[in-house]
Amino acid sequence: MPVAVLASLAAGVCFAVAGVLQQRAASARPDEETLSLRLLGQLVRDRIWRYGIALAVLAYGFQSLALAFGPLSLVQPLIVTELVFAVPLSARLYRMRLGPREWFGTLAVAVGLALALASARPHGGHPGAADPLAWLLLLGATCTLVCAALALSRLLSGPWRASAVALAGGVVMGTQSVLLAATVGRLRHGFDAVFSAWQTYALVVASLGGLLLIQSAFQQGPLAASLTVIDATEPVVAVTVGMVVFGEAVQVGWPVTVVTAVGLVLV
Repeated sequence: MPVAVLASLAAGVCFAVAGVLQQRAASARPDEETLSLRLLGQLVRDRIWRYGIALAVLAYGFQSLALAFGPLSLVQPLIVTELVFAVPLSARLYRMRLGPREWFGTLAVAVGLALALASARPHGGHPGAADPLAWLLLLGATCTLVCAALALSRLLSGPWRASAVALAGGVVMGTQSVLLAATVGRLRHGFDAVFSAWQTYALVVASLGGLLLIQSAFQQGPLAASLTVIDATEPVVAVTVGMVVFGEAVQVGWPVTVVTAVGLVLV
């Protein structure tokens, strides 16, 4: 368990710096590139963005290590500590001053999520126990939520549009975390078991789709408008799916959920 905790915290720090670097590069791109592969094609040529991606890859390495030693519902709340680092770092980079409202909102989201997920007390569950119907329902629900969020984003502008696109990205990345957990679980049976499973290839597709959505969200508005939504959505999706698909048992109280919701509104 200590390995899972340390690896999760390391992943959170790497994700924070990676998010700041990626948002800085993406925000410089024109709006017409939003949600297009052209956006990724242009960002690949940006050195700062590549540094951000390198840190994100390192973060996923730490996340995989954490998942190998701890349950999904423990790893995700520790990773959301990236908010505590990312938002102040972004503000300093752009020479912006965070007021009490922004600080309280950021801390409320981070602390609320961490408390909500830590108090879940996960136990039981096994990635290999999921049946095909459960996976099919998961993929269908993911596509439906993503389409709804993107449709909503077309009606909005500025930070609100960034938040709507980030919502779609958070849903995809939450599903990606579940696919990653299933893939890591198969590593114990060798690489043949990993590359013969469809979840491994779905993981690649979800990672690329999530990358495009997140970069588009970064492009549309400030980091606080996108990263807080991503960090709130991703663990909720991951833990919910962990319960439904993997059979994990959790307990979540309403007070910490209220703290998280208040933080999102304030940010």
